Amino acid sequence: MRLPAGLLYLGLLATLAGCQSQSPSDVLSVSTSSEKTGAIAMPSANIPSAAARKTARAPIAPPAAVPGGAPALAMATPPQSPVPFENVQPQLIPAVAEPMARPTAEKANFIVPTSPTGAGSMHPRSRMPIYSQRFRDAKPINFGRHSPRAYAVHGVDVSRWQGNIDWRKLREQGANFAFIKATDGGDHTDPMFKTNWNGAKAAGLKRGAYHFFYWCRTAGEQADWFIRNVPRDPEALPPVIDVEWNHDSACRQKLSPKLVREKMKVFMEKLESHYGKRPIIYTAPDFYEDNLDGAFANYPFWLRAVAEHPSKVYPNRRWVFWQYSGSGLSHGVSGRIDLNTFYGSAEDWHRWVASN
Repeated sequence: MRLPAGLLYLGLLATLAGCQSQSPSDVLSVSTSSEKTGAIAMPSANIPSAAARKTARAPIAPPAAVPGGAPALAMATPPQSPVPFENVQPQLIPAVAEPMARPTAEKANFIVPTSPTGAGSMHPRSRMPIYSQRFRDAKPINFGRHSPRAYAVHGVDVSRWQGNIDWRKLREQGANFAFIKATDGGDHTDPMFKTNWNGAKAAGLKRGAYHFFYWCRTAGEQADWFIRNVPRDPEALPPVIDVEWNHDSACRQKLSPKLVREKMKVFMEKLESHYGKRPIIYTAPDFYEDNLDGAFANYPFWLRAVAEHPSKVYPNRRWVFWQYSGSGLSHGVSGRIDLNTFYGSAEDWHRWVASN
């Protein structure tokens, strides 16, 4: 269909104006490296030495209220007297649990991730049953009164290194959620991601995907790579950015704390815009002390602490997930598997899942 000459002239002017207004998508990150990202090797040691286990240096202020009027904090209440897992028989925890007593020395370490589309709105999703954990550990640690067994909802994180997983057996052993390795850098995908992603859902686990951040690639292209490979599923857990120092990597860049946080912000904001969920930050003690102490107060944290409770390793840092072992053993998986727990009761878990 032919258009009047006047309309053609206006269209030409609009096109020229659009060409002049483009801007770079990742102004905060360093130049792109041509280096390929390889798979992350499984660590040989699962428990850091006292010298390597650094602690945070200064307390932080509590997070501010979420824009829109919703409170940023929710208090969780793990049980006070855990039952040794060797004596626990397979059972389901009721979907609605009574509030559980807090250990006397426990701190308020729970922060609810927020969604950009709603202030903690409750979505009408069915509640999945919660299985009590029956995991074993090749290198058990005595955490004292703050044992991970005191928490009601446990899960795992997996990658190619776990091989073929029998997700139904793993679920019955107490894996109520799973964080699954999806991507790292800007060009690598975990070869087991799709298999694990589909298998975990079919077995009834809540699952989320994580990205291992590579410091020699721009944040924008890493976010694009993750988005390209991880489906936008409203039932999934929020996406995870895994930030740590990888001493086995060919990437030797060790950026300033300011630049680290800037790159993380670019990546996380792009994922939040795409998935509609605020990303979770996974980190380890040394990286946290170098770069994250006091930062990102309004983001949910998933903390690695395999020798002490997170309140000892990350003083005053609020957290949602705790990775308490890298040497877990379970039916359904060969070899070792990372074990995690959610901060809160069964009811807290159902509310958190419903609001994300």
